[in-house]
Amino acid sequence: MQIRVLGCSGSIAAGSRTTSFLLDDDVLIDAGTGVGDLTLDEMVRIDHIFVSHSHLDHVLSIGLLADSVTRKRHAQQRPAVQVHALPATIDALRTHVFNGLIWPDFTRLPHPDHPVLQFSPVQVGQVITLGERRIEVLSAAHTVPAVGYAVARAGSPPGPAWVFTGDTGPNPALWQRLAQMDIGTLVIETAFRDDELSLARISKHLCPQMLSQELAHLQRPTQVLITHIKPGEVEAVMSEIEAQTTPHRIAAMVSGQVIPIG
Repeated sequence: MQIRVLGCSGSIAAGSRTTSFLLDDDVLIDAGTGVGDLTLDEMVRIDHIFVSHSHLDHVLSIGLLADSVTRKRHAQQRPAVQVHALPATIDALRTHVFNGLIWPDFTRLPHPDHPVLQFSPVQVGQVITLGERRIEVLSAAHTVPAVGYAVARAGSPPGPAWVFTGDTGPNPALWQRLAQMDIGTLVIETAFRDDELSLARISKHLCPQMLSQELAHLQRPTQVLITHIKPGEVEAVMSEIEAQTTPHRIAAMVSGQVIPIG
């Protein structure tokens, strides 16, 4: 199993693509602008999309992917792409995106009985098993209902997990669960510099100072990858993170990076 980073930026600019990760060749975790780097054939192979929350930088490509793959998936008689998300996220997508005004409702196209997309509600703590892959829904604390995901090789016990916090501010519930988990790689956001602490708090994101407080909950040295930094801010944010004393191996995530799981 592996994760391919399609996008990990907090916004767009040349070379910066928003959050999306490809698990093996058939599962997306979030669907930001990074999905656009996939070939059409790669898009057609996507059978599942796990959405962390409803913000545009994480969902923008769901509708565009549906439009791109409808004809080929219909011709190949493939089932609907399952879009896994919190009920509140599904409601937001139905109301504000797939409403016939912003974008066609691909949960009813090309035919209501054979749509290209199908929504599948999830809840925190739920585990979805796809073959040998175990995907657990994690708590997140953001300005809209949100989750993170932990991906591990299925088994008893599961293999070391690739953990994605999603967009989140300080979140004790997450660390309580992660204390019980074997973490291989932790992907955690740091959207702002320390001089933007008040903005980070209001928007329920992290800055380096807050990141340090959150990582103090980890019980052993861990590989940590930083995501969701704004374009042009990577050097400044990472300099503040690197100035901290920590037992963890911390680096900025980059598009195109491939991370093995298990």
